[in-house]
Amino acid sequence: MSYLPLPTPETLTAEQKPIYDALAGGPRGGVRGLFLALLIKPELCDKHQALGELLRYRTGFPPRLSELAILVTARQWDCQYEWAMHAPIALKAGLARETIDAIANNLRPQNMAADEQDIYEFSLELHRDRNVGEAMHRKIQARFGVVGAVELVALLGYYTMTAMTLNGHAIPAPPGATMLLPPREG
Repeated sequence: MSYLPLPTPETLTAEQKPIYDALAGGPRGGVRGLFLALLIKPELCDKHQALGELLRYRTGFPPRLSELAILVTARQWDCQYEWAMHAPIALKAGLARETIDAIANNLRPQNMAADEQDIYEFSLELHRDRNVGEAMHRKIQARFGVVGAVELVALLGYYTMTAMTLNGHAIPAPPGATMLLPPREG
């Protein structure tokens, strides 16, 4: 149960309604979780969703790689909601189930494609070390270009903020979610 009184279609204010309607009719296909929490401050919700739409749907990364970066972030933050939403999308986008399961269990995935390995290593290094070494950054630039390096860091930052929002307000995984993170061991 969320710590917040989340808005419903019946309780929307005049400022919330147009943003709610735009989200409901947009590529996400609905308003849930994160966006219900952010709707409490409509302008914040509007700006956050616009950045998310850009980073999720309009970067140079195919969905398989974007979703991989999102899953690394969700695991780093132990964010059940983010994981429950994106693990099935990653699977549908072509990320191997064994890769998804390894990340969920805090294991280094085996048998990844070279581009997946680069995204995984960069994402993990940035989350773990709070920095990325020059060699790793150059590797990402060589594979995805300078724009790709900028997009990847922005994607990781956006989904970190998303995970913090979901966890900070105790937004539970959606009802009926079939892919959840196992508890961390130790």
